[in-house]
Amino acid sequence: MNALNRIGGEPRTVRALLHGRKYYLDLYQREYAWERKQIAELLDDLETKFTSNYQDGHERTAVESYQQYFLGSIIISQKGTDRYIVDGQQRLTSLTLLLIYLHHLSDAPGVADLRDLIFSERYGKRSFNLEGRKNGADSPEDSRRVAVMEALFSGKEYVGAAGDGPTVRNLLARYTDIEELFPDTLTSEALPYFVDWLLENVSLIEIVAYNSDDAYTIFETMNDRGLSLTPTEMLKGYLLANIESATEQRSADAQWKQRVQRLTEQAGKETDADFIKAWLRGQHALTMRERKKDALPRDWDIIGTAFHKWVRDHRDDLGLTDSKAFRDFIQEDVRRYSRHYLTALDAAGTAKKGWTSVFYNAHNDFTLQYPLMLAPLTVSDTDEVADRKMRLVADFLDIFIARRIVNYKQIGYSAMSYTAFNLMRRIRRLPLDELADTLIERLEQQEETFDGVSTYALNQMNGPRVRYILARFTAHIEAECGIESEFHSYVASDIKKPFEVEHIWGNDYSQLKDTFASAQEFASYRNRLGGLILLPRGLNQSLGAAPYAQKIGFYFGENLLAKSLSPDCYTSNPNFLRYVAESGLPFKPYTATLTKLGLDERQELYRQLAMRIWTPSRLRTDL
Repeated sequence: MNALNRIGGEPRTVRALLHGRKYYLDLYQREYAWERKQIAELLDDLETKFTSNYQDGHERTAVESYQQYFLGSIIISQKGTDRYIVDGQQRLTSLTLLLIYLHHLSDAPGVADLRDLIFSERYGKRSFNLEGRKNGADSPEDSRRVAVMEALFSGKEYVGAAGDGPTVRNLLARYTDIEELFPDTLTSEALPYFVDWLLENVSLIEIVAYNSDDAYTIFETMNDRGLSLTPTEMLKGYLLANIESATEQRSADAQWKQRVQRLTEQAGKETDADFIKAWLRGQHALTMRERKKDALPRDWDIIGTAFHKWVRDHRDDLGLTDSKAFRDFIQEDVRRYSRHYLTALDAAGTAKKGWTSVFYNAHNDFTLQYPLMLAPLTVSDTDEVADRKMRLVADFLDIFIARRIVNYKQIGYSAMSYTAFNLMRRIRRLPLDELADTLIERLEQQEETFDGVSTYALNQMNGPRVRYILARFTAHIEAECGIESEFHSYVASDIKKPFEVEHIWGNDYSQLKDTFASAQEFASYRNRLGGLILLPRGLNQSLGAAPYAQKIGFYFGENLLAKSLSPDCYTSNPNFLRYVAESGLPFKPYTATLTKLGLDERQELYRQLAMRIWTPSRLRTDL
């Protein structure tokens, strides 16, 4: 308690915590270790809380009355004028990465200036709010941390070194995650409001101790005094308590532990909770919170936050009426559905024959696929039938998502949760034939079609989506032509020379000024999907604004989508020519120039290619 008398604890908004303040790490601090999952959860939480208040037409001042979001606490050891992070480094670092990303979007009208929250500048030298250990220039890892942050803020490529440690790698990877996962709902008109809300309505508790001993005492008190039961453990306790036979109770307990162990071993901690949420939502949720302020949480929402309480409150709906039902709930339902969930997780991590759609959906971070895949299953399904049902749902989602992408529609959790929930209820426990019919019918009802490809183009917000579509095109035609090709190689960011979007037209208006009335019109046309391919970093940069006649020779040495521009691709290439003939796709070469008409032709080629890759007839092939 003496320590508690020597500390101060204050709620701080993000602005108050970071504006004009600097934090250091002590030598004992671990590396920056957040993974993609934590970034996804943070962005999902922020989006959900913000969008529950935001409405089109609100005045900016309305943000002041939006609900608050609590991001947790940080513990600071104050040493003279310096502040050292005792606990909270992971959150502060991730928050800084998000602010850097938002800074790069801040050319949108009205967005608050974020630079003073990311760094301070004295005598022309930039100092980030959380750089590492004090005098970190003496530490290679800390100096590289500063170099990474500088590169990210400046929008430049970080040139890595052989000695780069996990912090450097994680900083780069998590920033890429933010670029790919940032919700579409928070862009455009909503962006200035979201930035205001993030700075003024998102808060943390700053706990300050004035010597290191007190700081560690507080840290230990908050983290080491007892172990709270998780929702999974509380659900287990409730279920076991209602099994009357001691023998059956022990057997059910052993089964539960085995399933939890399998889940956590395969996909890490909290996978058990993720499974239970997906299973209960897919199989049993009947209601969902309305999208309006002060609406009450319903089945879907409560399962996501307190599934153990939801099961207890809905025991009759779940058929948990006697000891045998509780026993079977563990021995049959948990056992079977967790096994199917593990099958889906395995397919999400590695592209496997017959299961590639699961992998593609996971790449797009469409986590809603798991409750959707579990929704049509029954306890009595054989493994073969269950697998076919899950593959059908994944194939449907692959098509549904691709159509939305090329029509500039959002595919994030917030934008898709209602659609997914309604579909879950529609396909719940359907036989295989009925499931296929229902999914095909839903695709026929979908507003978005691949006609959207005709006008689809690269913009400031959709770079990862464009790269995804081009990667699917490239991997597909290479596989059809017998070329060893992996989709992952075209979208991976952790390889030595990752692939980047290449504009076939160089950024030089003078080359086509007779075709376009203005540089702006030229730039807009240059960004159309038909004028884009994928090239490895380095080659992409070296070609720059070179004219097409100079680029075409390099394209022929690259992937087949790029190579198809060259006349040389259409000679002594029997597999490609066979594919062109069989598919009827309008591939054609372009020699010295690629005119506006030629780019239009490529755009139409891409539209037809999309229709071929994502054809609904795929849903009949697995019956």
